[in-house]
Amino acid sequence: MTSFSLSGTPLLSRTVVDRAEELRSDVEALRAGWAEARLLRVDHRGQVPVADTELVLGDATDLGPDPTPGAVFLGVRDGRHVWAVRVLAQTGAVADLRRVGDRLGDADADLMVSAVALLNWHDHAGFSAVDGSPTEPTISGWSRISTATGHEEFPRTDPAIICLVHDGADRVLLARQPVWPERRFSVLAGFVEAGESLESCVAREIREEVGVDVREVHYLGSQPWPFPRSLMLGFAATADPDQPLDFRDGEIGEARWFERDEVRAALEVGDWASPGDAPLLLPGSISIARGMLEGWVAGI
Repeated sequence: MTSFSLSGTPLLSRTVVDRAEELRSDVEALRAGWAEARLLRVDHRGQVPVADTELVLGDATDLGPDPTPGAVFLGVRDGRHVWAVRVLAQTGAVADLRRVGDRLGDADADLMVSAVALLNWHDHAGFSAVDGSPTEPTISGWSRISTATGHEEFPRTDPAIICLVHDGADRVLLARQPVWPERRFSVLAGFVEAGESLESCVAREIREEVGVDVREVHYLGSQPWPFPRSLMLGFAATADPDQPLDFRDGEIGEARWFERDEVRAALEVGDWASPGDAPLLLPGSISIARGMLEGWVAGI
């Protein structure tokens, strides 16, 4: 077997909320919708109010009678506008995406991912990358403009590849970073460099990290990863398990080829947070890596 698919839509890729792009510049429509709008508060740790498996949304009018500068418009859900805002502190139960993302419903997950990604960008985009002047948010938080020249800048996303390397049969190459606990492994990943295609990035990153040459690179799917602003682009590739491993760039502390049955058993045990002395611990369902491994094990 040389090909497979993701086991399902990555949990952070569930885009179901109407982003209503046509409303972002419609001042009157946004003002009219503000009275009934919902508000998601996000602190600097990416935490939001939660109750069990649902987001706790407040009333936008708590911020004032009109749309507030600094708030970002996320779209329309159940006929009501939804905004997000950065706050210094929260009260009550809160959680971040890593803790609660796999338990949220589709719409809640969609709203939270967008809110965290946008607000993270705003936190680091206060000055223009072109002329260095202060910038101000515009288009309801979906861009910023230079106060000196009017130059417009848009939310930045950093593309990164994540690749499941297998031998075309029943072995997969997994690795762990030096700072990870023993037994905690995942697939390989790295950022795309300037002037580089995604396929070239896959080949370069795998070679740099473990010294292995890959072939038959094919795309599986993608997932936003707003920690702080990445987009994970999933690939699969084949390699020769007899080629010696060489940890060239210092980013990998250990890498090994695992049998399909070993990976299947590890998936059944749980994930990185699972207790016990399992010989192999794999990423949780919040990561696209999990869906890649599940798809490879099942051969789907």
